[in-house]
Amino acid sequence: MSFAEINGLTIEYLRIAGAANQPTLLMLHEGLGSVTMWRDFPQKLAAATACSVFVYSRLAYGASEPLPEGRNVRKPDFMHVEAWETLPALRKALGLEQVVLFGHSDGGSIALLHAARHAVDGVIVMAPHVRVEKVSITSIEAAKVAYETTDLRARLAKYHDDVDGAFWGWNDIWLSPDFRGWNIEAELPNIKAPVLAMQGENDEYGTMYQIEEIQQRKPGTRILRIPSCGHSPHRDQPDQVLALTQSFLGTLPQRQTDKAA
Repeated sequence: MSFAEINGLTIEYLRIAGAANQPTLLMLHEGLGSVTMWRDFPQKLAAATACSVFVYSRLAYGASEPLPEGRNVRKPDFMHVEAWETLPALRKALGLEQVVLFGHSDGGSIALLHAARHAVDGVIVMAPHVRVEKVSITSIEAAKVAYETTDLRARLAKYHDDVDGAFWGWNDIWLSPDFRGWNIEAELPNIKAPVLAMQGENDEYGTMYQIEEIQQRKPGTRILRIPSCGHSPHRDQPDQVLALTQSFLGTLPQRQTDKAA
């Protein structure tokens, strides 16, 4: 694992080399994710696509720098800040110019927000959020109970140096009354890059509205409903996600130019 200082704060990242003429797949993790919580999926993604893969842990996740001590430290615009301040600084510092964003859940929302303001070659999102739904709140409330009463904390501690900071930083803001009105739908028409949006038919954190709204606001978006799949398509149906990713990458202008050459 490697580390970089971004805006005066330390983050961990993993870079997997790919073919020189291919874009970098920049992976953005879910609300409780990290570099290591992707497990071996980044390696599978690199092998399947021949692309370089870059994955990092946001602040308070994995081995990245923790948030300040205490509860309720995140603000409702935390995904906007990640997309419009931290990620641009990260890309500049580490030379990530030609990228296809690959985001899951909160990471999918961050990918969409970033692509609305910054140049990318493509956007792939799994189970993204574009607004807060009741089903999301219900499942996040259930996660809070599980964290306090089951072995969930111990299981998450394998992936986060500051497990309490990671969990409560996510859980507190999502359950905050101030977050109920969070919504990024108005930013979606500003995305210029092609978009692929996937969602499991059994997603416990969101309905199909989330990806259908992306298609409604950005015509041409390719949406896919994945059967026998919950909130994490890359875990529940990894082969299908890899195949869909390969297919989508083949439609991007850069890939088509390479094939023609």
